[in-house]
Amino acid sequence: MLAAGHKVLLVAPEANGPNPHALNPNRREIRLPSVPIPGAGVRLSMGQDFDYRLAQMVANPPDVIHIHGLGSIGLLGMWVAERTNRPMVITWHTDLEAYAEHYWHLMPLLNAAYKVYKMHLDKPSWAAIMKQNMKRPRRGGAQVALLELAANMLTDADLVTTPSDKTAKRVLEIAPNAKVRVVPNGTDALPVMPPISKHRGPRLIYVGRISLEKGIGLMLNAFELVRDQIPNAELMIVGDWKNTPKRLRRKLQRASRFGGVKLPGQIPREKLGAYYASGDAFVFTSLTDTQALVLHEAAHAGLPFIMVDHELRLVVDPGVNAVLARPNQVSLAGAMVGMINALKDPEFAARARARSMEMAARWTIDNQSKEFVEIYEALAAGQPVNTTEDLKPDYGRRIFPSRTVRAPYDRPPATDCD
Repeated sequence: MLAAGHKVLLVAPEANGPNPHALNPNRREIRLPSVPIPGAGVRLSMGQDFDYRLAQMVANPPDVIHIHGLGSIGLLGMWVAERTNRPMVITWHTDLEAYAEHYWHLMPLLNAAYKVYKMHLDKPSWAAIMKQNMKRPRRGGAQVALLELAANMLTDADLVTTPSDKTAKRVLEIAPNAKVRVVPNGTDALPVMPPISKHRGPRLIYVGRISLEKGIGLMLNAFELVRDQIPNAELMIVGDWKNTPKRLRRKLQRASRFGGVKLPGQIPREKLGAYYASGDAFVFTSLTDTQALVLHEAAHAGLPFIMVDHELRLVVDPGVNAVLARPNQVSLAGAMVGMINALKDPEFAARARARSMEMAARWTIDNQSKEFVEIYEALAAGQPVNTTEDLKPDYGRRIFPSRTVRAPYDRPPATDCD
């Protein structure tokens, strides 16, 4: 945005760390105080400063408001857009349904804030919102409340952007009248580094957050079956495994001692290239990711994929650089063994590597940035913006089902994904 000659105002929670744009006169920041939400492992921006900042932004509004996520700062952006009649973009890049029960603490706050927004109040008060009932909803209640809240917000937006077709499809299921545009997050290749020491057998690798929703348990169970057939196979899981739930941590420790699993721990991003370079294939067992940037990092490194999510296709070409499995240990183990055996063919290995790198090269940070600048400029000028229904053919294959709403209880369970 700055390179294109525009001014940028960033509104975000307080945070530590370097700011490479601190001295740029065209970029301002509003950092809001935040407090921890007990039991949720997150922080929520709130307090007296919230209402003051609302009045400040209404007095000098931006031309376009881009909201990332549905937390309190996102609602602040919605209030500003409502009060100033400015175009509002919402980016939907988290499977909030999957985490709704864990973050139930936020639902009373979000619902109350949205009601204030819909009532068109001249002076919404965050202090009044904080007086809302914080009682935990009944089982499933957080998901139901979140779906209703999300549907209203997504429909209100002038444009909803998503990082993948998978996420766009879900947005249209939740909010059939939403105006959706797929803009994948850009990822550049990591610095090329010599690989860490190679394993004496094939090495499968996973890089990312180590948690239950990432399917790590499924990955470990499947790899036990792989070792029965390929005893010298290795599974390397790169990430912070020491701060996982006790049951998963013990499972990882046991697999590390007896099952051919390596746990190097959390690795700085600038050094990850050496780990990607040492792998033969990348294993990804999550069903909740909306794009999974680690897939793009692995594709830049030329790795093929073993996947259980059949919808993430930006860098995945089944049969060319990927083997797909169902989310059960037998199917996943078969896919792992199938990929290991396929890579013994030099022609297949070279073709898979080239395809991964070709697909990754399309989704760069520069390409994403240019697309968002074009979107902002069009919205600020009152011009129409292409959505999923009128994208240009060369943008890529966009396949969406009929735009029908499915009730939360009618969704097929994750184990039925094919």
